[in-house]
Amino acid sequence: MRTLANIIWHFPFLGFLSALGVFLVGGLFVITILGAPIGLGLIEYSKFLMAPFSKEMISKSDLNKKQNVLWKSYGFLISILYFPFGLVLTVITIVQIVGMFVSIVGIPGAVILAKSLSTYFNPVNKVCVPGKVAEEIAVRKARSQVN
Repeated sequence: MRTLANIIWHFPFLGFLSALGVFLVGGLFVITILGAPIGLGLIEYSKFLMAPFSKEMISKSDLNKKQNVLWKSYGFLISILYFPFGLVLTVITIVQIVGMFVSIVGIPGAVILAKSLSTYFNPVNKVCVPGKVAEEIAVRKARSQVN
């Protein structure tokens, strides 16, 4: 069913064009070097847009990966500077979601945009992972809170 949903995302909704556009914008940010944390997050987001019903966007901290302290602090600084742009993008996306939910045909696209809100708001240190990995991380977090 997820494969069918991914196919429908690409052909009637032209999701591959969204993925390409986000990838190109992310590449431009990476080329500037100053915007590299944002660019890398957008490139990960473009991977998500290639199979949005099979993948999830999560924070790198959820994966327990070791990060360079300087890169992490630089990413935090960049995310503070990105905040106004992220806020505007998030509000625009919420308006799109509401508009897409008006018709039955637009609901699958609206679900994808709703899953993407946190990435639009702050793409720094976000990673695209398979849905099963994201589910397992959520289960482990829940177990750690219970214990």
